[in-house]
Amino acid sequence: MEVRALLRYARISPQKVRKIIGAVKGKPVQKGLEILKFLPQKSAGLVEKIVRSAVANADQNANLDVDSLVIQNITADQGPVQKRFMARARGRGTRIVKRTSHITVVLAEGAGVK
Repeated sequence: MEVRALLRYARISPQKVRKIIGAVKGKPVQKGLEILKFLPQKSAGLVEKIVRSAVANADQNANLDVDSLVIQNITADQGPVQKRFMARARGRGTRIVKRTSHITVVLAEGAGVK
């Protein structure tokens, strides 16, 4: 059985989140949370929060054993892009692109423990 948690419209680029995802994918939840706790990146805190949310979903909705859960998959897809302009020299303007991402965490029971 699978349990999911989503974070949509996170104000961080998906490229930055994908760097963190590889460190915890396929690991038991407890080990993954320990790894995320000590990573200095902003995206590590966001991913940690989503994993905790998925564990809470598993505990409340699916009645799964929380101790045997494994992080089966984490994806960071691109969300909508906010486009802004910054004034530059000689009356010109340059575009500033503020990227957002949709982060999905999928937990499963006991499959693929590394």
